[in-house]
Amino acid sequence: MIEIGSLQDLRELFLSAPESQATRVLAILASLGLAATVLWLVRRRSLREEYTPIWMAVAAGLMLVSFNLDIMRAMARVLGAWSAASTIFFMGEVFLLVICLNFAVRLSRASGQLRLLGQEVALLRERLDRVADTPAGGVAPE
Repeated sequence: MIEIGSLQDLRELFLSAPESQATRVLAILASLGLAATVLWLVRRRSLREEYTPIWMAVAAGLMLVSFNLDIMRAMARVLGAWSAASTIFFMGEVFLLVICLNFAVRLSRASGQLRLLGQEVALLRERLDRVADTPAGGVAPE
């Protein structure tokens, strides 16, 4: 039986636990699946090309960690996490937060552009109505 002296020893025990090959294979397949899905969506024009580098970098990062789990253990030690799994979930949450913030900024910018376009269309319609009401002589009735 292993005797645990402190919480730090227990944490190191968790971080040094061996990973199963099934976990590694599943992670590799998931990262390859993500890369294939991104390329397929870009090809179908469902995902814009400007987002492709972001998602391909995520797939490459997952692939790197899948092949070398010591990277994830080192990150867990630096972050003070108790396991590599909690580090993965934390990094995922941070990534989702950044993506949500990015989309919020883009939506805010798009709504401002839509408002300006709506105002310009209203002004152009009003001008067109004025021109259509003008007699052939070019002087508007008062």
